[in-house]
Amino acid sequence: MQNFNIPASKSVSNRLLILQHQYPSLKINNLSTSQDTIALQTALQQIGTYKQHISLNIGQAGTAMRFLTALLSNIEGKTFVLDGSIRMRQRPVKILVDALRSLGADITYLQNNGYPPLQITGKRLNGNKISIAQNVSSQYISALLLIGSKLPEGLSLYLKGKQVSKPYVQMTISILNMLDIGTEQSDGIIKVLPAKHIAKQKINIESDWSSASYFYGAMAILRRPQISLSTFDRHSLQGDHKIAEYFQNFGIKTCFEHNGKIILQPDKTYQKPDFLSFDLLDTPDLAQTLAVTCLAMGIKCRLTGLQTLRIKETDRLFALKNEMQKLGADIAVTKDSLSIISPYIKQTNVSIETYDDHRMAMSFAILQKKYPEINIKRPEVTAKSFHDFWNIFNNI
Repeated sequence: MQNFNIPASKSVSNRLLILQHQYPSLKINNLSTSQDTIALQTALQQIGTYKQHISLNIGQAGTAMRFLTALLSNIEGKTFVLDGSIRMRQRPVKILVDALRSLGADITYLQNNGYPPLQITGKRLNGNKISIAQNVSSQYISALLLIGSKLPEGLSLYLKGKQVSKPYVQMTISILNMLDIGTEQSDGIIKVLPAKHIAKQKINIESDWSSASYFYGAMAILRRPQISLSTFDRHSLQGDHKIAEYFQNFGIKTCFEHNGKIILQPDKTYQKPDFLSFDLLDTPDLAQTLAVTCLAMGIKCRLTGLQTLRIKETDRLFALKNEMQKLGADIAVTKDSLSIISPYIKQTNVSIETYDDHRMAMSFAILQKKYPEINIKRPEVTAKSFHDFWNIFNNI
């Protein structure tokens, strides 16, 4: 049986790096090798230099942009310019900046109001209450929670609107609790208690479930006897562990082993459905995997809860529609949904644009397993989250 080593979760890695900067006694094992994590590590190293004026460019790393905006605001005595790629300058940060300003942060937009690049003059933040919308990006909330324990009175977040990507916020809270940083939750309120020190000194990071999703897609297409993936926790902090549940709809079963491996194997009694529906409000990063798998298997589908996809590395709804239509599929999108109305592929000798989006490349790699003649442009973008993706994935 083939075993594939999946890289560590960048979502967990990036949260721990921000906390490690604030609590240097924290040790991290199995840190992600993704470009996002490397960009964040590099930025944090620059912050630690003696310079008083520091320019940081985090490229495409959206998590780093949001997390650093909060962290830098609370570092006294230094001024930072925080910038990124052309696409990063199109991704909004106004909700987060407004929240930080209400705590006393000194943040200036250097070009367009509400967007990077930012000039941040670090100071000791003294506020302890924020009201913030939770229906745009969970990263805004996580960014604030990660610095909350370093504020003199802690931080209380009053959340407005319908929450999106809820598991990512819960991941942040769980990591804080693992370090014995106190949190309290009630209806619409999250509170982080102040903490000068942390209890736990070392954390091992499990593999990334969203990266594993492409292997689930390949198994659904190829119907291989079984493969194993390393290393995963049955009680994962990552919301994307729901991929194991979702892929039961494609006839792929998941078995957890004691050594942290999961075994993927086809269900021999599986009968392909005509239509599937998924609400992905909590797991939007799985949308591309599910959409392309449905298309490859000729299954009509409707994916909802996708409003955050428009402010990712690209407008993922627009990108999915464009590329699947090239293949002959009939696709409909709204501001928060995607439907495959006709999943029948009529043309395979096409080039798939990746839009500088790692998940576009990796999801269409699933379809390439069935139609090798499909060309995926700029395949190297996968390094953003999965450095050795093609060498590993092509071995299935």
